[in-house]
Amino acid sequence: MKHVIVYEQAGRFAGWPANNGLWCWGGQEILVGLTVGDFQEMRGHNIAEPYQSILARSTDQGETWTTVRPEVFVGSGGQVRRLTDPIDFAGDGFAMRVVGTGYHGSDRAEGAFYVSDDRGDTWCGPYSFGSLGDHPQLRGLEITSRTDYVVDGRHDCLLMMSARDASRLTDRVFCARTTDGGRSFSFVSWVVGPDDRHRAVMPSTVRCGSGRLVSAIRRRQVGTERCWVDVYGSSDDGVDWQLLGKVADTGPWNGNPPALVGLTDGRLCCVVGDRRTCQIVARYSNDEGRTWDGDVVLRADFHADRYGDPDLGYPRVAQRSDGKMVAIYYWAIEAIPHQHIAATIWHPHENAAVSKAG
Repeated sequence: MKHVIVYEQAGRFAGWPANNGLWCWGGQEILVGLTVGDFQEMRGHNIAEPYQSILARSTDQGETWTTVRPEVFVGSGGQVRRLTDPIDFAGDGFAMRVVGTGYHGSDRAEGAFYVSDDRGDTWCGPYSFGSLGDHPQLRGLEITSRTDYVVDGRHDCLLMMSARDASRLTDRVFCARTTDGGRSFSFVSWVVGPDDRHRAVMPSTVRCGSGRLVSAIRRRQVGTERCWVDVYGSSDDGVDWQLLGKVADTGPWNGNPPALVGLTDGRLCCVVGDRRTCQIVARYSNDEGRTWDGDVVLRADFHADRYGDPDLGYPRVAQRSDGKMVAIYYWAIEAIPHQHIAATIWHPHENAAVSKAG
């Protein structure tokens, strides 16, 4: 396995790719979002405000990276407005970033989104979700979505989102759809609804070759430090969802979100950060998420600060055109003790460092 630096700067903290999104074009060009701020060792996250949302780009399949700082992007202000001209979701340069309240440069309880048609060089937005928040299932809730969507046509896109009651701070996952290029959005269904007792947030979703939607979702048992990743499936375009099972435990300290991708050989690959073992691990499924193989350990050299906090992970993942995988996450090592963005490149047929499934 090969490890590379995506973004690192002395005196700066960089983190949370999963909160910011990843986009990949043709298995060659990769764009990933990250949050940066001054590094300040303390309990919790070693980042001092103000935060800034930026991007890192690779045009050689994740081997080398450059920093991108768009003028219009998350945290740059601007009035939320309705989209008038439809988005071409199938366009070669299309990318969308979805934001909600309280996460790294965004504080919009109604949610918003940004779009690019030139592979993230420039962005337009923020745009509103229109009357989505007025749906009876969502009225009175605040949107906490990050970026997760499935393009189904030029003007047709399924968004995997989350919402919570601000007084309870317990997220639940739902899906919404636009069929007019982002000018309006409709509520489709709850994936994990309000009747579920535990937190569900930060889905990562793929459409399998059979047409089935599979979504890996970050979970936490309310009132405890028990955190894990569940996977749900839908065979009717998101109208109904069924729990397929658990992918992995993600440890204490609020756990970690999953990064799910469909491989060219038909398997699914899910990458997570395990804050109990301080590892980045991958698991594979041969049956559209019903069962999962044992861990493939991608990274295990994490160096904690003097407080011992396992501040790591939040991966995103993509498959390159040559079949190799690129997992991007935030990390710290003894030689670079401040959190930075790293990537691991490996081949999904390699079985090095495999442990038995729990």
